[in-house]
Amino acid sequence: MKINGLIWFDDIIEKLIKKHNVQQSEVREVLSGKQNFRFVEKGHRSGENVYAAMGKTNSGRYLIVFFVYKTDKRALILSARDMTKTERKLYEKT
Repeated sequence: MKINGLIWFDDIIEKLIKKHNVQQSEVREVLSGKQNFRFVEKGHRSGENVYAAMGKTNSGRYLIVFFVYKTDKRALILSARDMTKTERKLYEKT
């Protein structure tokens, strides 16, 4: 999966910081580094489904980023948080 850009909404950025202590730069690091994508669910629009990317930030933090993969190959960021222990084990196996 190739991502050509990110789409951010202000309320999502605020939620990432306040609820999950995740910065925009960390999301960018996960999506531009070695990540493991997985399908989450069908989107409301045809061809625009929800995916998760599991990856590691430059500082060593393991995050999972949820996004809608748009038809123009941009990612609409929905959420990001620290991986659970189970998610991290799955990520490390790949």
